[in-house]
Amino acid sequence: MNIKKAPFLILIFFSINIYCTAQNPKQAPSLPYLSEDVTYKDNATGIVFGGTLTLPKPKKPSPAVIIVSGTGKQDKDGTMAGHKMFAVLADYLTRNGIAVLRVDDRGVGKTTGNYDEATTGDFAKDVLRSIQFLKTRKEIDHSKIGLIGHSEGGAVISIVASQSKDVAFMVSIAGLAMNGLDALRKQNADLVEAAKIPDHDKKRSSQINEIMFSTAYKYADSDSLEQKLNEAYNEWKKKDDEYFKSLNIQYDHFRFPIYMYVKQATGPWYRFFVRYDPACYITKVHIPILALNGDKDIMVAYKENLENWAKYPAEGGNKNVKTIILPGLNHLFLNCTTNDQSEYASIKEEFSPEALKIISDWILEHV
Repeated sequence: MNIKKAPFLILIFFSINIYCTAQNPKQAPSLPYLSEDVTYKDNATGIVFGGTLTLPKPKKPSPAVIIVSGTGKQDKDGTMAGHKMFAVLADYLTRNGIAVLRVDDRGVGKTTGNYDEATTGDFAKDVLRSIQFLKTRKEIDHSKIGLIGHSEGGAVISIVASQSKDVAFMVSIAGLAMNGLDALRKQNADLVEAAKIPDHDKKRSSQINEIMFSTAYKYADSDSLEQKLNEAYNEWKKKDDEYFKSLNIQYDHFRFPIYMYVKQATGPWYRFFVRYDPACYITKVHIPILALNGDKDIMVAYKENLENWAKYPAEGGNKNVKTIILPGLNHLFLNCTTNDQSEYASIKEEFSPEALKIISDWILEHV
């Protein structure tokens, strides 16, 4: 979904599907490392995964990372708003001696499967399969495989690391560490506040968002979710109509996309996500963790999420955690003037050089 269609309501945690002229690292044969297109299959699901594995040229086995995307179908390069953020990240890390596997999401590029039928938990299973693939490669040090998760990918890598002893470290880049309900509430509150709409419409947006989110959470496991959502909306709409009449404004430009919201909220992804609780997973992670967020990010609130990246591992006895706030960076780790998503495509620079160095240095320090 293109988030610009509904500035007062973001129905998914994060998705920017704006494809335009993108920034690219230099291509072969000028690359100082090996780049290989790979495919591998998950026999349990039948899904074939397609991606790119970049390998440093030294002969000894290298540490490696798997990059995990956020919400919305994304290609292996992380192409968003004209920026190939995962390709840039992979290029930098591999130049510094770290192998990188980046993979097309389900139903994208050379990866099969149906993205719309999958949940955050299913994406975690995909990553577990990717780890097994890396363990078949002699160029990889199998004891030094880590994960990098962007946005919802932060939740995915938390699930994986809590379940697999093959994960040596994890890096969150604007990764989710809030529970799904609170994340939806916070993201939409920030987006509503930033939206260029009248104050009375901001009030209405906040009201209906809270009603819908709370209802979706309460009935997430129920067959009656669709009915309950429509009932909640209809009850609110009667009161809202009276409220708008009291404003004495001639035209009402506010529209809540009830049909689209109900369709999404009753799907498997939303049902899983709204009940997602990071404490169930991150408290079980006992490996080094690095978490970075830009302070201009309104898609994944930096303060609340970084606090949880520190809090939950500590509750499980893991003190090997580092959190970093990067001033001036948005959700795509681009230096920005505003925090408006419409600015993304006009930004000419790539993924923050400062963030790239922090990530690379930290990984090398811990492997």
